[in-house]
Amino acid sequence: MQFKQFGRTGLSVSRLCLGTGTFGHQTDEAEAFCIFDAAADAGVNFIDTANIYPAGALPHEVGSSEEITGRWLRGRRGEFILGTKAGGPMGPSAWDKGASRKHLLDAIDASLRRLSTDYVDLYQIHMDDPTTPLDETVDALDAIVR
Repeated sequence: MQFKQFGRTGLSVSRLCLGTGTFGHQTDEAEAFCIFDAAADAGVNFIDTANIYPAGALPHEVGSSEEITGRWLRGRRGEFILGTKAGGPMGPSAWDKGASRKHLLDAIDASLRRLSTDYVDLYQIHMDDPTTPLDETVDALDAIVR
């Protein structure tokens, strides 16, 4: 496996990143674990997920990709670079989506619970939010990092 420095973070990540966008709907947990195992055996150390995964999720499946990822990472969290994303709709309220401070702070807490970890290495905004001022989003991300 080839590795690359991840920006200016000091992290060395595999050039291949395992995306988990289908885990929990199109890909059940047993198959997801087989995929994780094969990727890890090949040297992949970078995992990408999101709070709204799996793609095409039924309401009760939203977030299951993070849950599956967290169960697979149990006991080996320190061996992998983990990224997740927020911004997509997670509930019926107006503040259950987007890049507002409230949504991002709620979203990171929920993602950490689903992932069974106390940190992520990369936290991203999954989609543009034209209704939230950029400085509010950046301030929220800064608060999450701290």
